[in-house]
Amino acid sequence: MCKVARNFFTAEEQQRIRDAVQQAESRTSGEIVPMVVDQSYHYPRAEILGAGFFSLATALLLAWWLGDSSIWVFLPLFLAGYFPYRWLINALPGLKRRMIHPQEITEEVAEKAMVSFVEQGLHYTRDATGILLLVSLFERRVQVLADRGINAKVDPAVWQEIVDTVVDGLRSGKACDALCAAIGRCGDLLEQKCPRREDDTDELPNPILGSARAETPNGP
Repeated sequence: MCKVARNFFTAEEQQRIRDAVQQAESRTSGEIVPMVVDQSYHYPRAEILGAGFFSLATALLLAWWLGDSSIWVFLPLFLAGYFPYRWLINALPGLKRRMIHPQEITEEVAEKAMVSFVEQGLHYTRDATGILLLVSLFERRVQVLADRGINAKVDPAVWQEIVDTVVDGLRSGKACDALCAAIGRCGDLLEQKCPRREDDTDELPNPILGSARAETPNGP
């Protein structure tokens, strides 16, 4: 059974992640927010098209087997299969994921990251040095989004290295270790480019954030 965002990390792992955030922020003027969501979008088009394809193929096969090509035989068979197939696709994430174009996934995860960045107030930090680490479980994607105060000072390839670190951890079953390493790397970057000030304060809450479902669906 696949883990969902709310229990993806154990209580001990969540504490490790909190500690990693606190340690990273203690030496910088930046804010780091890790977030885990079930999915960035619910992708209804994949369910509709997938169920339509499978029910069409099934109805055609059964109509041929029954030796009756009448629309009045085909249509009930199609309708009888459509909703069960749609339920099945929704219940099997691996199957549903294969019915979604990679570019659509990329765009939806990126949009979820932008919306979450704003929702968590990362764009309000004093020095514009907030960093969001978004892990979207259904898509198996990781997105790093940094505010202009730090993003302009870091090579894009470095952000990709951080993404790769977390993705590799997810694939190897060491997600907590990888996320803590990514948080530490973000802390290093912030320390180098935006060191801690004398009057620096913790502007955002540190706990790992989880969301059960995509909150801002869009598209068809």
